[in-house]
Amino acid sequence: MRFTSTDLAQVEATWQQFVPSSSLQDADPHRFRFDWHSEELVSGSLVNYRLAAQVHSRAEPVDQILVCRVDAADARVWSRGRSLDAGRPWISDGALIEAKWDRAARVRAFVFDRRAAQQSARLLTGDDRLELRTTGLSPHSADAARSWERAFAYIESAMEDAQAEPLLIAELERHALMMTLSAFPTTFGETSTRPVQRGAAPSTVRRALAFIDENAHLAITIDDVAAAAFISTRGLQYAFRRALDITPAEALRRARLAGAHRELRQGVGPSVSAVARRWGFSNSSRFAAAYRQAYGAAPRVAEV
Repeated sequence: MRFTSTDLAQVEATWQQFVPSSSLQDADPHRFRFDWHSEELVSGSLVNYRLAAQVHSRAEPVDQILVCRVDAADARVWSRGRSLDAGRPWISDGALIEAKWDRAARVRAFVFDRRAAQQSARLLTGDDRLELRTTGLSPHSADAARSWERAFAYIESAMEDAQAEPLLIAELERHALMMTLSAFPTTFGETSTRPVQRGAAPSTVRRALAFIDENAHLAITIDDVAAAAFISTRGLQYAFRRALDITPAEALRRARLAGAHRELRQGVGPSVSAVARRWGFSNSSRFAAAYRQAYGAAPRVAEV
């Protein structure tokens, strides 16, 4: 969704569709301009807007994880009287966050459904009792903050090219969540340092490979593969490394590359990039490089 507006009420209503607790206060209506861009993920959203005005914004997420970066030369960001570094993103799963700027700001945010994010974190860690919570508001470090911002830019660019391909969108949401949980202090980080579940057997790997072969054309994730194999995601990763010396993600990527190869040979799809997107490859040049490495030739749609 994209639009430009000078209507304060419309702007606030739009932002509240994504974060119901948000509000814009003390905005100067005489020099108010709003440029909005958002993308729907599977159970969350990506938001990127520019707001030119003197503004005091507030957000107190309910049943959501909100990760946000306010980019403005004169921005101030705080929570319950505690100042946050306005040059870095912040995270909240319930804490009230306020920001103020006098001229213009660019705001970038991921909004995750907390329950869906928690389920993903449980699958990854193998801990069915994990209660996903933030344990701090700021990223681990300046490097972690930069990594999150690079991930945001990549995912926003890829979403614009995704053209509503469910498989690709699911992968991008998973990447957004994992980058967020890696960059910020949460209970996920604490749980992921515990010993991995190692109760995997070769039959587990075979079940996982069969599930991948049957469902690679769908928007499945490694979490789905692990669930189908009746093991945690971390346990599955260990089992694949031990049995095949590859990761489950690599096995899924290879299956999708093979699916794209079949479609190209059969002349399915209007173009190489369209086939690549359908199989979850957002970057055409990387797809071409992987295809050439696997099949010894550049990808092309066969004439039928």
